[in-house]
Amino acid sequence: MLSSGYYDAYYLRAQKVRRRILGDFEKAFEQVDAILTPTSPTPAFKRGERADDPLAMYLSDVYTISVNLAGLPAISIPSGFTESGLPIGLQVIGKAFGEADMFAIANAFEQGHDYHKTMPAL
Repeated sequence: MLSSGYYDAYYLRAQKVRRRILGDFEKAFEQVDAILTPTSPTPAFKRGERADDPLAMYLSDVYTISVNLAGLPAISIPSGFTESGLPIGLQVIGKAFGEADMFAIANAFEQGHDYHKTMPAL
């Protein structure tokens, strides 16, 4: 795709989109130290449950994609369980080079809860 005819059409456009995503995060970080989001739009699913549905598998990662494209640090930590006992994740997104703050926030959450000590019944 990086051959001469496709460079402008695909690569440069993709880089512009990545820059826009990062710009949106940087604007948010002018007012906050970190961003907390769910790790996934749905609770965990049983192993192999969505193996035949690539779109469902892709959508499970939708909240983590923008962070990766922006090149920001993020960590996912256990934040609870569904009524049926499946784990729910919390994503802590930090500023660029803000890993120390990101880890401190994740640690503070874990100190206030015991979700990280509980194993789901698989």
